[in-house]
Amino acid sequence: MDSKVKYIFVTGGVSSSLGKGIISASLAKLLQARGFSVTIQKLDPYINVDPGTLNPYEHGECYVTEDGAETDLDLGHYERFSNTFTSQANNVTTGRIYQNVINKERKGEYLGTTVQVIPHITDEIKRSVMLLGKTGKYDFVITEIGGTVGDIESFPFVETVRQMKWELGNDCAVVHLTLVPFLKAAGELKTKPTQHSVKTMLEQGVQPDIIVCRTEQSLNQGIKKKIAQFCNVQPTSVVESLDAQTIYEVPLLMKEEGLDTEVLRITHTEVPETMDLDNWSRFVTRLKNPKSEVNIGLVGKYVELKDAYKSINEAFIHGGVANECKVKVIDIHSEEIKEDTKEELLGKLDGILVAPGFGGRGIEGKIVAVNYARENNIPFLGICLGMQCAAIEFARNVLGHRKAHTTEIDKNTPDPVIDLMEDQKKIKNMGGTMRLGSYKCKLDTESITYGLYEEKLISERHRHRFEFNNMYREAFENEGVRLAGINPEEDLVEIIEIKEHPWFVGVQFHPEYKSTVRRPHPLFVGFVAAAINHRIKNQKA
Repeated sequence: MDSKVKYIFVTGGVSSSLGKGIISASLAKLLQARGFSVTIQKLDPYINVDPGTLNPYEHGECYVTEDGAETDLDLGHYERFSNTFTSQANNVTTGRIYQNVINKERKGEYLGTTVQVIPHITDEIKRSVMLLGKTGKYDFVITEIGGTVGDIESFPFVETVRQMKWELGNDCAVVHLTLVPFLKAAGELKTKPTQHSVKTMLEQGVQPDIIVCRTEQSLNQGIKKKIAQFCNVQPTSVVESLDAQTIYEVPLLMKEEGLDTEVLRITHTEVPETMDLDNWSRFVTRLKNPKSEVNIGLVGKYVELKDAYKSINEAFIHGGVANECKVKVIDIHSEEIKEDTKEELLGKLDGILVAPGFGGRGIEGKIVAVNYARENNIPFLGICLGMQCAAIEFARNVLGHRKAHTTEIDKNTPDPVIDLMEDQKKIKNMGGTMRLGSYKCKLDTESITYGLYEEKLISERHRHRFEFNNMYREAFENEGVRLAGINPEEDLVEIIEIKEHPWFVGVQFHPEYKSTVRRPHPLFVGFVAAAINHRIKNQKA
């Protein structure tokens, strides 16, 4: 094992959704600010091979990496905080671990031995954890373990942590995130849930090195000392994590609590004298002190789910801060948008974004929203299916093809403006027809998009199956659509704009995946700027 790389595990107890991903990302940010190279991975205990087939109601957003891996949404947090690309190796599920082990067993790689959870499953988990460390790129590999300690699904992962702590010694540390609830009736913070959570870990042979306590009320020194005493850690290793106004404050709060210095102390790593968090601090200050505000409608069929459009919501924050503007996202369920409701739902918006998705539910509402944005000169951004809806709307209402549709929804449409490519139609495996991951796009230098990117050739991430039908390109261009971006390898339409509209952009890719604190995505920066201009124009009218 490579002793130069330090492995940090982040586990959770008491309750799910405490914010292990944010703590992991914040720790990575702090270590980066001290000059270390860091990557983060997520171990998910579910048996799906990846979240690509999971319904958003089950698991929230599916995040796509540069190399086309469909992963957990926490990887989005990792990239937004660290500004470092993740990959297939950064998200490992129980399903993939077992699949790899069974494939090896079928090939005879275990030489006829009985394949068991220990050592074979734990060895495979260990191999996956250390894969990133062996690249030679990183000083620290932070591994978040999904779920809570005590879940039956997490046992093999926790056992792997136990083994790695024993094998690596000071090159391995465990950060345990837990809850210290405040009981209003008693008027007290209660440490017992944290004690029981740590006891559960100890029963599995793992002693946490640092305990991060999520809490609504500040922990006094007496409570910190009590947690340290009952959980076998130093008082400096009990870290308070107060509820924050925004997730982007958490690295600054963790810095004040000394989370990074405690990790460095435990791993016997020298603490660098300098730390650069100036840009991050400026971002948070601008986020909390906007100079203007806009209302942008997010039209989708999963808007009632907090995490379904996570990356889009975060990209709006980045784009808003770049414009010193608070973006108030108005969630609008696409099924509720009809001709007789569109004015009420969309009339007071400064911008309209039609969200990505699969399937036909709510698609007609999305098309109505596109039509309203186009006819009323409201800034519009369509992403993936949102771009396809823009093409369908234009074909129906400008080109006169009243039954135009995507063959995903209507296989018998006489005008399939969105369709599978011919070579895709021959593929039977559903996943095989997907365009996943990063693809090139050549921009028209006359376009709005080029003005934002200031590059002729860009690269963006995709997650879709159906394409703009090239048979309709000439008809669209003749009626005022600019085909602003083309994939040079397959000659596929990636971006459409309407020339006579103040700001109307539809993109086949997912720009939200690449937006980070350090590099807000140019499309979101431009979209928010257009919404500000629209609001100012309306106020003057």
